[in-house]
Amino acid sequence: MQFDKKNNPFGPLAIFFLLALVSCGDNKLPIMGERDWVKKTVDGKEVVDTIYHTIPAFSFVNQDGDTISEEIVKGKIYVTDFFFTTCPTICPVMKRQMTKIYNQYKGNPEFMILSHSIDPEHDTPQVLNKYAKDLGVEGNQWQFLTGEKEKIYDIGQKKYMAVVQEDSAAAGGFLHSGAFILVDKEKHVRGMYDGTTEEGTEKLMKDIAKLLKEYEK
Repeated sequence: MQFDKKNNPFGPLAIFFLLALVSCGDNKLPIMGERDWVKKTVDGKEVVDTIYHTIPAFSFVNQDGDTISEEIVKGKIYVTDFFFTTCPTICPVMKRQMTKIYNQYKGNPEFMILSHSIDPEHDTPQVLNKYAKDLGVEGNQWQFLTGEKEKIYDIGQKKYMAVVQEDSAAAGGFLHSGAFILVDKEKHVRGMYDGTTEEGTEKLMKDIAKLLKEYEK
């Protein structure tokens, strides 16, 4: 099953709900996004293998001025979102909710948070560093990322299935969703949640715990 994002009138959340309906019945979280099937031969028999949507390699700069790649989340699950520090609307609410998740899983070596600024011209590493400290963030478990605008928008829109764009009519000059996106150790998107609500955040925290259990030996 493939989804035509250009002709999808409901946006990324529609993909989530559709895939949730066809997810396996073992109580695991669904794998979201486009998928494809390929035929291959195993032990002389032709079988069909599923290729799932994954988050590709990336390179951004964090609040400490260090270059960060996908290696930082190797062997971890993580939550990601998109924001900008001067956002006058939903970002402060999102960061209050994300702080709850950070405090809940603080110190867990299998969990991280990646927050991408969609206003890299203003949100320099120095600005992000102060922003992180004001939130009470310590260490490297919660990364605040900046970099080339085109790369941030590309990975946000095409890979994380998030609304990310400049819009002069929007408050602050940018338009973005309030989604928190859960990604597993294989870089599959496993859930999208409303990061502006208590209900969305509570559901995400429960699903983080569920996803961590999938990796317990």
